[in-house]
Amino acid sequence: MKNEKLPTSVNNFGPKWWNNYYNYSQSQRESAASMLSEGGAFMKGVIMGSLFCLVLSFLGSFSPSIKPKMEDHHHHHVKAASTDELKHLTDSQMQELSNQVRVYCIIMVQPKELVYWATAVDTWSKHCDNPVFYTSESSKALEAVDLNEKDNWVRLRKALKHAYENAGDMRWFFVAQPTTFAIIENLKYLVLTKDPTEPFYLGNAMKSGELEYVAYDSGIVLSYEALKRLVQVFQDQDKCPETSRGLWKVTEDKQLAICLKYTGVFAENGEDQHGKGLFNSKTVNSLIKDSMRDNPNNVVQGCCSDMAVTFNGMSPNQMQVMMYGVYRLRPYGHDFQDSLVFYPPDGSDND
Repeated sequence: MKNEKLPTSVNNFGPKWWNNYYNYSQSQRESAASMLSEGGAFMKGVIMGSLFCLVLSFLGSFSPSIKPKMEDHHHHHVKAASTDELKHLTDSQMQELSNQVRVYCIIMVQPKELVYWATAVDTWSKHCDNPVFYTSESSKALEAVDLNEKDNWVRLRKALKHAYENAGDMRWFFVAQPTTFAIIENLKYLVLTKDPTEPFYLGNAMKSGELEYVAYDSGIVLSYEALKRLVQVFQDQDKCPETSRGLWKVTEDKQLAICLKYTGVFAENGEDQHGKGLFNSKTVNSLIKDSMRDNPNNVVQGCCSDMAVTFNGMSPNQMQVMMYGVYRLRPYGHDFQDSLVFYPPDGSDND
C-alpha cells in the first residue's frame, strides 16, 4: 500500500478506520481480480470455440471441390439435333452416323438389388451395344464383373477404368444404376451429331454450391475423350483421391464432377430441341402427377420430352410396362418410314 494515495481526510481517523479501509480495498481488488479471471476464462472459451468452428469449416472445405480454379464454363446445355438439321444430311450420311453411335453401358449393381438387377438384364440393357454389369461382390445368380469393393466411389472408379480399357470401338459410355430405366435409342439420337473426341459429360445437371455435377440417379453420359481424361486424373491422388478428405463424405456423382473439373470437363444438361430435360430422376407416374398439378390445361406437353432418355425410381414391374409401351405397342397403320432408325443389337426384343 505504500504507493496508494489516500484521501486527504484519512489523517482525521484512527488506526481502526485504516484497517477497515485496507481490508475493504483488498476485498475489492480480490473481487475485481476474480471477475477478471472469470471474464478471461469466458473470453478464452469464446475464442477457442470460434477457432474450433473455423478449423471445422476449413477441414470440411479442404476438398478438391473448391481447389481447382478453371476457366469459366460458357456452355451448360447439350441439345439433340433438330429435324431441320437432320434434313441436311444425305441418307448415306445418316446411316453412317447411326452405325457409328454405339453405347457401352456401365450398370452398377449389388447382390442386395438382385430383383432390379435381373429386370435391367431382361429389359432396357438389351438395347446397349455392350451392357456390362459391375458388382460389389460375386453373385452366382447373374453375370457381372466382380470388383470386390464395398465403397461406392472406389467401385465406380474401377468400373470406369475397366470400361475404358475394354471399350473397343465404342465411343459413348452410359453409367446407370439398376433402378434407372433408359431408352438407349433416344440417347443415341442426343449424341448423334456430337464428336466423341470432344469431352462431353452430360445428363441431369445439378448444382451444389459452386460445383456443377450430373446426377447419378438419372444416368451419366461420357464421351470417349471425357472418360480418357478421367482415367488419367485417377492416377493423381491430390486432384482425384479415392477417399474424401473432408469431414463429410462426398457422393460419387459429386466426386466424379470434382475429378473431371481438373481435366477441364464440366457438367452439361441434356435437352431436346425445345429445351426440355431428357434425364429424369423421377418415374413417369410422378412426372405426370406433377404436370397434372402444375399444368392442368396441358398435361402431356408439361410432363416430359418426347425424346426422354431416362426415368428413375421405377419398380421392376413398372420397367416391364415401360418396355411394352416403348418397344412393343404400336398403333395400327403407324408410319415406320422415319428419317432416322437405330437398329438394336440382336436379342433386344425390339419388334
